[in-house]
Amino acid sequence: MSLRILALCGSQRAHSMSAGVLRACRDLAPAGVAIDLFEQHKDFPLFNPERTDVPSGVRALQDAITAADALLIASPEYAHGVTGTIKNTLDWVVDHAPFAHKPVAVLNPSYQSFHADEALKETLRTMSADLVLDACLRVPVIGSGTDPARIADVPRFATPIAAALRALVAHIERTAAPPATGNIGV
Repeated sequence: MSLRILALCGSQRAHSMSAGVLRACRDLAPAGVAIDLFEQHKDFPLFNPERTDVPSGVRALQDAITAADALLIASPEYAHGVTGTIKNTLDWVVDHAPFAHKPVAVLNPSYQSFHADEALKETLRTMSADLVLDACLRVPVIGSGTDPARIADVPRFATPIAAALRALVAHIERTAAPPATGNIGV
């Protein structure tokens, strides 16, 4: 089985630890799992529910969500809250039906950032995401001195990231619709 996982970063920083965690996920993904880091959401205009035209980047995100088997979201905490980037991104897809019941894992780049972590999870639950708690993880890379490009090379980070990815894949496989068989009920 080949799986596609869409990754969203809540940080705008060029050397973001959140993006580093998502790249580490891509590097540590199990065989048969492709993790695609979506970047266009960082340029979305502010969400306005009265807007009738959907920006092309939002359409691209909607298509990517529809095609994905699951989502990974890594985002820092700003002033005890969810970043504007990730909140705006989620606002744009709040009524995108394929998002509902999609497996989602949240990766937090700090042990100390629990306010935004819980707020993000609550937003995802409100949007009917299938929040996979076994795959949600706090990876304390912020303040560790680790280069964001080298997170996958550090065993104390790589081991739990790989375990979280295995948990996400196991959840996807467990909850996937069984193949249709002919003559049901005959």
